[in-house]
Amino acid sequence: MSFAAFSAALPLLLLIAVAIAAVVALAAQPWWAERRRAQHWAKPFPAAWRRILRRRVPIVARLPLELQLRLKRLIQVFVAEKPFIGCQGQRITNEVRVTIAAQACLLLLGQQRADCYPRLRQILVYPGSFVANRERPLGAGVVQEQRQTMSGESWTHGQVILSWADVVAGAADPSDGHNVTLHEFAHQVDQDSGAANGRPWRPNRALRRRWAIVMSQAFEQLRNEPSTLIDSYGASDPAEFFAVVTEVFFERPNELAVEAPAVYAELAELYRVNPMQW
Repeated sequence: MSFAAFSAALPLLLLIAVAIAAVVALAAQPWWAERRRAQHWAKPFPAAWRRILRRRVPIVARLPLELQLRLKRLIQVFVAEKPFIGCQGQRITNEVRVTIAAQACLLLLGQQRADCYPRLRQILVYPGSFVANRERPLGAGVVQEQRQTMSGESWTHGQVILSWADVVAGAADPSDGHNVTLHEFAHQVDQDSGAANGRPWRPNRALRRRWAIVMSQAFEQLRNEPSTLIDSYGASDPAEFFAVVTEVFFERPNELAVEAPAVYAELAELYRVNPMQW
C-alpha cells in the first residue's frame, strides 16, 4: 500500500480500532465485575461491621450460620458497589451503609449470583422523613400536585431514598412486620423487570400465571377485608401489596403462612428462602 493510500485509509483504520477496543471493553466488563465481587466476597468481614449488625440489625442473629455468612458477603459487595449519598446534612458512615445493606441483602439471600441489585445506582439517605411532590389525578384531565411526607421511596431509574430514622426503627424490631428498607428494596426487586406493578420477574409463563392469580386474589381480599397482619397500605395497589407482604414475609413469616399460605409460598419461591425455619 502506498503512503498516500495508507493516509487515506488511516481514519477508517482508526475508527475500526476504536470500535474493536469498545467491543473488547464491553465484553470485559462482566468479567472485571465478577472478579471484583470475588475479591470482596473473599475478604474477612470487619469486626466493626459485626458490631453494627448486632446493635442495629437483630434479625441477622436469627439466620442459620451459613446464611449469616452469605449475608455478610453480600453486604461487602453491596457497600463496595453502591454509592450512598447523604441529604439534608445526613452523614454517611459505615453504620449507615452496613445497616441499610444488611436489610437490603436479606432479599437476595436465596439468589445464586453475587451481584446486588444490578439496576440500582445510588441510595439517598435523609436524617428523617422527607417531603416529595406528587401528582394526584382528579379526573377530566385535571391533576393536583400534593406534597407528601415520606419515609422511603424507590425509583425505576435506579435510586432508593430512605429516612435514616425510619431505617433504624424498622430494623430495631424484626417481629413487627414493618420495615421501610425491606419495603423499598422489594420495589427494586419488582422494578427489575420494568415499572413496579407487583409482578416481579418469574422465569416461565406458568409461574407468572400462578403468581398473578395468587397475588390478585390476596390483594382483593385485603381491599375488602382489612387484616391485622398485612398493613392496609398494601391495598393501595398491587405494587404496594407486594412490598408490604415482603415486609411481613421476612419479619412475621409464621403468621403470614397461617393467614395467607399461598402468598407465603409464592414469596418463598421468589426469594428462595424459608424464614419460618429461622
